[in-house]
Amino acid sequence: MSIPDLTRITTLLLDADGTLFPSEEPAFVASAVVTQDFARHFDLTGDFTPEHLRRTTTGKNFRTTAQDLAVRQGVHVDAGRLDAWVEREKTEVTAYLEQALRPQPDVVTALSALRDHYQLAVVSSSALTRLAACFTASGLDGLLPADRRFSAEDSLPVPTSKPDPAIYRFALDRLGIAPDQALALEDSPTGVASAVAAGITTAGIVQFVPADEQADRIEKLHLAGAGWVRRNWEEFASDLATDAARAVR
Repeated sequence: MSIPDLTRITTLLLDADGTLFPSEEPAFVASAVVTQDFARHFDLTGDFTPEHLRRTTTGKNFRTTAQDLAVRQGVHVDAGRLDAWVEREKTEVTAYLEQALRPQPDVVTALSALRDHYQLAVVSSSALTRLAACFTASGLDGLLPADRRFSAEDSLPVPTSKPDPAIYRFALDRLGIAPDQALALEDSPTGVASAVAAGITTAGIVQFVPADEQADRIEKLHLAGAGWVRRNWEEFASDLATDAARAVR
């Protein structure tokens, strides 16, 4: 596949979890505890281990995952009770990630170079408080300030999650740019589908995907609409170092 024409791109819209830092695995360790308690409370059945949840719900936030679990089994959870579970999950996962994450030098280097040529913003399904903790732990606060972070959980009038394109459309509106001026970067098919539905050219990255899952993930990212996929941040930054389209192998 070839890299699309990027000459109109002014802004990079970056997913957070699994894209900017390796947060998926530790997040699901903490989130699974809350999910299991949620399932027991509402008599839901299924596999709620961290690994199964990671493989089946990556790209979605806890609110959407909990709603989907309940709806599939015919259980109604009113909005107030769901909000309480969402708040608990957010608090516990955030605390866990604050301790688990460390700066990723190659990500910091790539973003430092890219911000000289592009506006950088974050478009995530995760809550803003969780993002704040992750950026601080990962050494990204100065590169991705709070006013350039958009959360499907907190920024929208009605909380939602990718693959709904609402959060990407919201970010475009707030940044005052058209879809063809943005390039999204995502690690999950769910995220790619969200950006593509908003009309945004999208690339995939698999740096923080477990090695034995990368080939399958790359295929799924392409199927979801990713224009191209890179294995790491160094490759992605290199792609954007020139306006000329080049072949990707």
